[in-house]
Parts: sequence; C-alpha cells; structure tokens
Amino acid sequence: MDIDLASYLDDTGRPDRLSGGVRMVPVDTPAGEFRVWTRRFGNNPRLKVLLLHGGPGATSEYLEPFDSWLPGAGVEYYHYDQLGSLRSDHPEDPSLWEIDRFVDEVEQVRVALGLSSDNFVLYGQSWGGLLALEYALAHQEHLKGLVVSNMMASIPAYNEYAERVLMPRMDPAALAEIMRLEATGATGDPSYEALLLEHHYVHHVCRMPAEEWPEPVVRGFAHINQDIYVPLQGPSELGASGKLVDWDRTGDLHRITVPALVMGAEHDTMDPAHMRWMAEQLPAGRYHHSPEGSHLALVDDQETYMRGLLEFLGGL
Repeated sequence: MDIDLASYLDDTGRPDRLSGGVRMVPVDTPAGEFRVWTRRFGNNPRLKVLLLHGGPGATSEYLEPFDSWLPGAGVEYYHYDQLGSLRSDHPEDPSLWEIDRFVDEVEQVRVALGLSSDNFVLYGQSWGGLLALEYALAHQEHLKGLVVSNMMASIPAYNEYAERVLMPRMDPAALAEIMRLEATGATGDPSYEALLLEHHYVHHVCRMPAEEWPEPVVRGFAHINQDIYVPLQGPSELGASGKLVDWDRTGDLHRITVPALVMGAEHDTMDPAHMRWMAEQLPAGRYHHSPEGSHLALVDDQETYMRGLLEFLGGL
C-alpha cells in the first residue's frame, strides 16, 4: 500500500498517526497577509476544539498534554500558534499586537478550518482565555461552547489579587529584589528569572520542582516572543502593566449565552474565587476547580483538570 509520507509525519519529521496534518492558514491584517500555523488531531464532525495558548506571544507547545487525553475521548482539536508565535509568521510591526486584531485573526482561522456553531468549541488558557472571552463577545453566534481557563475577567482585579494575596506570601527580601530589578528595568538580568522561579513560578505557575517541569513547558517558556509579551503584559511577572492594564470585561459576561466552562485552580496566579464568580455571571456557565493545581493546572493537577474539561465537552 502507498503511504502519503507528508501526512504520516508530523512537522518535525517524526511518525504521528494521531495528527491530521499541519496547515498554514493565511491571515489578512492591516500590515498585509501573513500565515499562522495550525495542526489538526482527530476527526469529529460534531466536536472541534480550537486551542488558544497563553502569553501573549507564547506557543501551543505547553498545551501538548491535551495530546494524551483528547484523542481517546474522540475530540477533534487544533493546536494553533497565534501570529508572531513560534511556528507562525513573525511580522515586525508593533501595531499588530492589539486585542481586536487578534480577535479578527481567530475569526479568520475559524473560517479557514470550517468550524461552525454546530461543532466549534473555543478553548483559551491565560491570555488565550482573555482572547476567547473577547472572541465570544464579538462572534458567539459561531460557537457551540466556550472554555476560559486560568484567566480572570479583569486585569485590575488580577493586579489587586497579586498585591493583596500573592506578594505578601513571598519572602520579603526576594520580593524587594524582584521589585528593585523591575523598577530599574533589569528584568533581563538572570537573577530576576532565578528569583521568580524559586519564589513564584514553582508555587503559582507550575507547582512542581523546576527540574521536574515537563519538557513541553520548558520548551514553551523558552520560545515566548518578548516583542509581543512585553507590550501587552508588561515586563513584570507579578501583575500586568502593559496595554492590557485596564482591560475589564466583568460587566459584559452576561452577554455570553453559549455553554461556557470556567476553569480555575487553588494555587493559580489568578484568583479562584473571581473565576468561580465569573461562571456565575455567565448565563450558561459552570465552574471547574483544580484543588492541587496552579496556573498550569493542565500540567500539575492534570487528571482533575482534564476530567473536568472532558465532562464539559461530552455534555455539549
């Protein structure tokens, strides 16, 4: 039997029978046409999930744990690197890094992949959750369901939680040095990342010893595009200070009427009480909690997280 080798290999040249193949989707922007990377797994005409990664400017690499759970549940899903992220085009135009432009990109990807209200579930984690909320507010007529994971509906509330809850739990000397490095613009200093790793990341981002972080998480951290991340998020890891600093959709959640799942975690950088409240504001919302998880509960409380997600998807 003849084998189509291109469809049998993944984009790294390794055999992969789960994947339906890589597709570069053209996206029109105010700065011209570019291409974004997508990769399909599975085949289910009734349930197709598009994964929006965090960052902004991160990649879908850290979402690879889905590959161990969704195929067996019969879910068709798509990994997707947003414009400027690892496997997509990297235009050098700062004007492109705006929420509305990213929402338009997601809509163009939806159309290109043939997703519709009969089957389209949009999943977003962290920044991807913010983007998913914005997409739902603009285009919910195309959605069958929505998943917002590890993301609050208000950056001011997120910053307040960081100042009121997260920072006081840190070693005072370490916090003071982190704040000093941020104030002097020295966030590129290796000591800055080392302090964050020891005193923040292993407690609230991925709750396991750093040397045990899964390879996709380490790889994903290494590939974050700082030219996108810093303008939107800001240089600080203890809150947001970039273009997103005033973003707040708490008053608009009632407008999202499609079935929606909000996923939070006990040790998250995001306030789990706020995320539970978000689910209550969504007319068809529900909340799933990962008691042992952090911001990457899909990694450090994986079974609880994935079972909650699959239960929601199975009920659509």
